[in-house]
Amino acid sequence: MHATPILQYLKTHGQRLDSEIAEATGIPLPKVRNSLSDLSARGEISRCSVTRFNDGKPVEGMLCRVAGYIPPTAPGRKPGAKK
Repeated sequence: MHATPILQYLKTHGQRLDSEIAEATGIPLPKVRNSLSDLSARGEISRCSVTRFNDGKPVEGMLCRVAGYIPPTAPGRKPGAKK
């Protein structure tokens, strides 16, 4: 399956929709959805079904993120940081 490019994409870009993953990785949407189902069954990602509305039309999708992964802190000053 295409688990490696999908996991890498999610680690790099954080939580994304299945359609965004397919577009960014160049993997067809049905294959992305199959891979996401496999990854979810193995506990490697967390996913949920979402419905978004584009011009009043419902669009079904899956929102996914890597399970248990905390991305590194972004560079720069943080609110409440001590000097």
